[in-house]
Amino acid sequence: MPAPNILWFCTDQQRYDTIHSLNNPHIRTPNIDRLVAEGVAFTHAFCQSPICTPSRASFLTGRYPSSVHNTRNGNERWSEAAPLVTKLLRDGAGYDCGLAGKLHLAGAAGRKEPRPADDGYRLFHWSHDPEDRYPSGHAYADWLAVQGYSLKKMRADPASIPPHLHQTTWCTDRAIDFLEEERGGPWLMSVNVFDPHGPFDPPQSYLDRYDPARVPAPLFRESDLAEQPRNPGDFQNPARRPEEFDAQQIVAAYYAMIELIDDNLGRLLDALEASGQRENTIVIFTSDHGEMLGDHGLLLKGCRFFEGLVRVPLIVRWPGHFPAGVVSDALVELTDIAPTLLDAAGVDIPWQMNGRSLLPLLTGEKAPADHRDFVRCEYYQALNANTPGRTGWAGSFATMYRDKRYKLVVYHGHSYGELYDLETDPGEFDNRWDDPAFADIRFDLLRNSFGALAMAVDVGAEQTLAF
Repeated sequence: MPAPNILWFCTDQQRYDTIHSLNNPHIRTPNIDRLVAEGVAFTHAFCQSPICTPSRASFLTGRYPSSVHNTRNGNERWSEAAPLVTKLLRDGAGYDCGLAGKLHLAGAAGRKEPRPADDGYRLFHWSHDPEDRYPSGHAYADWLAVQGYSLKKMRADPASIPPHLHQTTWCTDRAIDFLEEERGGPWLMSVNVFDPHGPFDPPQSYLDRYDPARVPAPLFRESDLAEQPRNPGDFQNPARRPEEFDAQQIVAAYYAMIELIDDNLGRLLDALEASGQRENTIVIFTSDHGEMLGDHGLLLKGCRFFEGLVRVPLIVRWPGHFPAGVVSDALVELTDIAPTLLDAAGVDIPWQMNGRSLLPLLTGEKAPADHRDFVRCEYYQALNANTPGRTGWAGSFATMYRDKRYKLVVYHGHSYGELYDLETDPGEFDNRWDDPAFADIRFDLLRNSFGALAMAVDVGAEQTLAF
C-alpha cells in the first residue's frame, strides 16, 4: 500500500476544551467538528512540556525534551540530538515535506530562528509570529510587503487586520499551494499557525461573534490566591481574581481566534478534497500546549501542570483506514505522533523514541481506551539564565506524572508539590500533597514518577543532558 500523505495542522497554545463537538457549546468549530465526526478524537492527549520549544522538540522527535537536550525556550539553536520525524519520513519513504509558520526548535526573539542542519523540509515558509520584530527572513512580512502592506502599520491595530491578510490565513494559503503541487510520491505539510497564542487579538469581525458575558468563566476559587503563591516555579504570572484582568473578555477573544483557525482549517480540508487526495491523506489536528485562560487566577503558559495547560486537542483522520466518529479517552502523549506517522508510512521506528505508535488503536486492532497507563510532562530550566534581568538566576525544575485518576507534580529541590485526585476533584483545587490521608498514594506515585523519569533518560547519548 502506498504511504499516505500527511497534513499536520498544529496551533499554538490551544487547550483541550475548545471544540464544540467535544462538550463546549460556547464555541463554534464546525470544521474541527468535521474531523471529529470523520476520524478519531483523543480527549486525554498531553504535551511533554507546558512551553513551546521543548514541547515541539518532543513531538517532532518522539522523545522527551530532556532526552533531546532541548528543554529551554530561548536556546541558541536546535540541539541536533535526534532526527526530526520529517527527516525520517523523507529519508525512509521519500516524503516531500513543507512547512508554513512556526518551527520554534530554537529561540526566535527578534531574530530568524536558525534552521536545524537537516530538518527534512524542502519548502520552508518561516514565520514565528505575526509581529514586526524580525530584521529579515520573515516570510509572512515579506508576503505582505509584496501585496503592498506594512506589517508594522497593521500591527498598530491588530483588530483591523482583514482576515484574508491574517497570519493564520497566510499559513493556510501556503499549505493549499503545497498540496496542489504535482509530485510522484507522498508529502507531509506542517501548518504551524501562531494563534491562539497571546496577545489575544483576533480580527474585530471575529471578536464580535462572542459575548464575554456568555462564555464560560475560568475555574477559580478564593483559595487559589493563597495556594498559587506557594508554588516555587520560576515562570508564571501572579494569581489574581479573574475579574481583575477581565478574564471573560480574554476567553471571548481566545475563542474568536480559534474560530478563525477553524475557518481556515475548513478551507484546507475543502482544498484537499478538491485535489482528489482526501482518501490517501492522514490529517492531524493538535497544539503544542494549552493556556491557563484565567483558571486558578492565572494566564498564559508557565511552570504549571493544570489540565488547561498540559492537555491539548488531538484528532486524527484517514478515511477508509481509521474508523469515523471514535472518541477515545486513552492517555496519549504528543510523543506518540512521530512513531504513529512512521508506522503508517512503513518506516522503522527508532528504538530511542519514547513515543508509542497509535496505529493499533487507530485501526481498531486495540480498544480505543487502551494505550498508556500514565503520561508525563517536564519543565527543566525552560527560561535561559542569560535572559535580561535574570543575573544569577538558576531556573526551576519540575515534572508531572499523571495516571487515569491522580496527578503528581514534583518541584525538584523544593518541599512543595501537588497531588490531585482527578476523580473527585477534576478542577484541581484540593492539593493533597501534605494530606496524611494521601501519604501512601503520594509515596506510590513518587516511586512511579521516579521510575518513569529514570526510564526517560537517553542512556545512549554522548552529550550532557540540558538540565
